[in-house]
Amino acid sequence: MPVVPGYHGEDQDEASLTEIAARLGFPLLIKAAAGGGGKGMRIVREAGAFAEALAGARREAEAAFGDGRVLLERYLERPRHIEIQVFADRAWNTVHLFERDCSIQRRYQKIIEEAPAFGFDPALRAEMGAAAVRAARAVGYVGAGTVEFIFENGAFYFMEMNTRLQVEHPVTEMITGLDLVEWQLRVAAGESLPWRQEALAPRGHAIEVRIYAEDPERGFLPASGVIRHLREPPLTDGIRLDSGVAEGDRVGIHYDPMIAKLIAWGETRDQARTRLLGALGAYEIGGLKTNLRLLEAILAHPDFATAPPDTGFIARHPELLTPPPQELPRAAWRQRRSPFSIRARRGRARSPHGGVIPTPRGRRMMSSVPAGRRGCGLR
Repeated sequence: MPVVPGYHGEDQDEASLTEIAARLGFPLLIKAAAGGGGKGMRIVREAGAFAEALAGARREAEAAFGDGRVLLERYLERPRHIEIQVFADRAWNTVHLFERDCSIQRRYQKIIEEAPAFGFDPALRAEMGAAAVRAARAVGYVGAGTVEFIFENGAFYFMEMNTRLQVEHPVTEMITGLDLVEWQLRVAAGESLPWRQEALAPRGHAIEVRIYAEDPERGFLPASGVIRHLREPPLTDGIRLDSGVAEGDRVGIHYDPMIAKLIAWGETRDQARTRLLGALGAYEIGGLKTNLRLLEAILAHPDFATAPPDTGFIARHPELLTPPPQELPRAAWRQRRSPFSIRARRGRARSPHGGVIPTPRGRRMMSSVPAGRRGCGLR
């Protein structure tokens, strides 16, 4: 499995790491050995900045994971973050469900994901998928998992494997017509996967945006407060919403600030993008800061529409962080329900693969709406 050149050893002495960094060359990346999500990560562009960056990465890694050990890797300047969804059962059947591009990020965390990756040809898709399957088989993996790669200039490098369903799994469900949550439970119960790799094929394109209670203009500082006004977009054809809040709910400071995921499917990437822009334009949240307008500005940007994104997209377009304000109706400033309401919106969305998708009852921060199982993702 190819990996980015770097150091992943046990010697964590500062002098040793400084010497290794000099041999690797700059720029390089310091990463927490015990976790991810951008915690304990620093980009170092010159030798003189290494000591301070190392100390900061160690402090953050210790606070987040209870482990201050770090890795050193050569820093890629304009990479794409590509991950492969894999599934395996106890009978040694292992398949991949194609790739997702998770390159639009802030603070090293994903905010927009899409499947399949823009501009990938079938040969590259098959090569990366086969590498992910080999990784899963090498450790005897069972269930749903994600093998993550960094990709630049036609080459891909292994980063990590997440042994769970990811936040962004709905885009895979939308292009395959498969319910990944259902199959995770079936495999856990001992059932075998009903598909072989040659029978699987993606259909169309899906894009997901993560809606956060945060302030992009202030370094994505998490926001808290009461949702005094909430108008969700209509669930028209190709639109799916996984939401964890209702009007009158209070968003606190003790949990991740993501409050919903909005997903659009289309026959083409541009159709999915246009549908998602329309749904975002109809989404209204009042009472606290969100990233709704930033997401809308990214999707509307010509560079996103016409070229494959990379992880430096937001840094190269700081103007996106201050989009024009959106006017909300007077109802946005009145609290209509108790902040302790536990009622959540219920609805029905249409699957791109046929049929109706029921929105589950109750409040689940990471609700999973089945994407239909009619075989349009199979051939």
